[in-house]
Amino acid sequence: MKPSARIDQLMEELSIITQLSHEFGTPEYVKGGGGNTSYKNESTLWVKPSGTTLSGLTEETFVQLDRSKIDRLYATETPSDSAAREELVKNMMADAVCGGNGRPSVEAPLHNVLSTKYVVHTHALLVNGMTCAMEGEDVARRLFPEALWVEYIDAGYTLCMELKGRIEQYEAEHGKTPAVILLKNHGIFVSGNSAEEIRAHYASIMEPLRAEYDRLGIVEHLSIPDSQPDSETEATIQELFGDDAKFVQSSGSFTCVPGPITPDHLVYARAFPFDSDLTKENVASYRATHGFAPKVVIANDRVYGLGNTEKNAGLALEFAMDGAQVLKLSQAFGGVEYMSDPAREFIENWEVESYRQSVAS
Repeated sequence: MKPSARIDQLMEELSIITQLSHEFGTPEYVKGGGGNTSYKNESTLWVKPSGTTLSGLTEETFVQLDRSKIDRLYATETPSDSAAREELVKNMMADAVCGGNGRPSVEAPLHNVLSTKYVVHTHALLVNGMTCAMEGEDVARRLFPEALWVEYIDAGYTLCMELKGRIEQYEAEHGKTPAVILLKNHGIFVSGNSAEEIRAHYASIMEPLRAEYDRLGIVEHLSIPDSQPDSETEATIQELFGDDAKFVQSSGSFTCVPGPITPDHLVYARAFPFDSDLTKENVASYRATHGFAPKVVIANDRVYGLGNTEKNAGLALEFAMDGAQVLKLSQAFGGVEYMSDPAREFIENWEVESYRQSVAS
């Protein structure tokens, strides 16, 4: 193939993954900087930069990685200490970068494992209503017998290496790469060799889930009463929480999820909302218990998102609403199942997630 033809083909492939990123970068599938997409050929992986939005991607913004260098990661003996391990992995991935800007998505090594050209990973609301539910695995096996279900595993290297083995086992048993991977308390990976395949695989999951929720009379929409912003309460919140509440956005009341359900909810809205009287003593008690200030406050019949920027405050409120919707949907499948304390603490202390949040700011 002539060099000009190869360039034209590459631009067409990047145009396809960019279009898919926009299609699946809507609030139905992701919020904030969640999710990631990729295209690969034999030598190179193009993946979304960490913390950026799917809807904002262009053909030029993908990070390029040398696949042979990513492959070295799978055979590398890593430290048992999680912080040292993740630092090693971060450096190895940085060394694999061969073009583009930003840090590659932490899930790039997992994208590399899947043999298809395109991968679209999202945190779709309808999907997480199932993956965050007590009976989620049973429902997934009943509705989607060909999908690969994976229990919750710490994101990043640990998830990648576990899934690498699961994918290889699936391929040995089924003679093909799994088109759909469902991750407990996380989301969904879909892979395919064309845009049509990606769309069809997503439809094969979303449509039966929608039908199941409808059959059970469960709706994700929140019934939020109309109420006027309360400037006095906002001022009190800003006074009590200081720099953590430089900006405040609010909504009428809804039932916030009271615990950790996915990594994204931890990153953008934290695990536990503040739901006590607005006093210095209660704020001090919250900080002492959790080691940080809340990003979501429930007070005087309103829900408040807090942030050190207006965007962060808005994202906190947006993810509080999304968590409330997941909470509602999970009732179809036995109710919500929260992340364990070790899983929560890993995300809360993971440098990668701090970086992702800083990009979102």
